[in-house]
Amino acid sequence: MMNIYQELLLDHYRYPRNRGSLATPGFFSKQYNPSCGDKIQFAGHISSELIKELVFEGEGCVISQATASMLTEVAKGKVLHEIKALDKDFIMRMIGMQLGPIRMKCALLPLIALQEGIATYNKKVSTEKSKMS
Repeated sequence: MMNIYQELLLDHYRYPRNRGSLATPGFFSKQYNPSCGDKIQFAGHISSELIKELVFEGEGCVISQATASMLTEVAKGKVLHEIKALDKDFIMRMIGMQLGPIRMKCALLPLIALQEGIATYNKKVSTEKSKMS
C-alpha cells in the first residue's frame, strides 16, 4: 500500500499544477540533468519581491516533475528570500520520502532551476537600478 506522500507525488505527476508557459515572463530558468534526461524550466512574474505567478514545463521522471509541480504551489506568494532559503532538507520534507543519491538529483533539479531563475532576476534588477543611479 502506498503512503500518503507517494500518492501525493503521483497525483502531482499525473495532474501537474501550474504546468504551462508565459508569453512575457519576468524571469525564466531551465535545468537539465544529463545523467537521467530530466528537464525543468520555470517562468514567472515577481512584484515587490513576491512571486506573483509561477509556471513550469518539463520532461522526466515522476520525482522531478512532481517536485516541480509541488514547488510552484509552495513558491507562489512567497518573498524571494524565502525561496532562496529552501534547501535539500525542505525538499525531502515536502516529498516525504528518503531518496538515494541518483533520485536526490531528480528531486533537487526543480529547486536549483527556480533558485537560479530568481538569482538571474535579482542580478537583472540590480543592474537596472545601477544604470538609473
